[in-house]
Amino acid sequence: MRALASLAVELRGGRSVVRDLRSQPPITLIPRRAATTSADGTAVVHLVGSATMPMGGDRVDLHVRVGTGASLRLSGTAATVALPGMRAGHSTARVHVEVERGGTVEYLPEATVISARADHRAELRIDLAADARVRCREVLVLGRHGERPGSLTTTTHLRRDGEPLLRQRLDIGEHRVAASAGYLAGARVLATETLVWGGDPEEPVSGDWWSLVPLARGGAMATSVGADAVTAQRRLAEAVGHHPHADALTREVW
Repeated sequence: MRALASLAVELRGGRSVVRDLRSQPPITLIPRRAATTSADGTAVVHLVGSATMPMGGDRVDLHVRVGTGASLRLSGTAATVALPGMRAGHSTARVHVEVERGGTVEYLPEATVISARADHRAELRIDLAADARVRCREVLVLGRHGERPGSLTTTTHLRRDGEPLLRQRLDIGEHRVAASAGYLAGARVLATETLVWGGDPEEPVSGDWWSLVPLARGGAMATSVGADAVTAQRRLAEAVGHHPHADALTREVW
């Protein structure tokens, strides 16, 4: 299966509006019911899985563009389960986000579950203008209940004004590596949140299986692990709570 989705948001009359929205199964984009914007003018769009996905051999691409001064929250509604396919080959999910001057995007999908025998590749590319803001969250659940996970490779490329802020790759699939204290320490869930949101934390801070670390050239990354998704996400929220702009980052938008 091959699927392509695209979304463009622009600022009009002081409010962010969806100007272009295209999607097809297994990925469907749905603007907020009754109004496409929240009370503060942010456009809210939900990311809905409309078919079983991704399976081996599938490829899904999502392109998001946020115009000058516009604001978008793109959030998931249910977990994604990566499954093995009937034929050999890995599944691929690629997301490319572009944010123009003064724009803001919050990309907050639900968890991705890597089932046994799955082989999944996920790529996230974010290009920001010099004063744009972004937060992107990733929650990885390594296997369904009672099973070991398949193989997963995730890559993140974050650039601001053409300069790289973050290049990161994570490989999961080797049980002995995942169990080591220098990797995941046997945790079943890994949660991260990458933040470029005005001021950054002055120094790293950490707690019980979570950390918030400033990036060398701007931005910060929050990381947590846990035995289950609820615990990992609670710890991730605790890490984000130590960011200088925690009040804005923890607000609820429906």
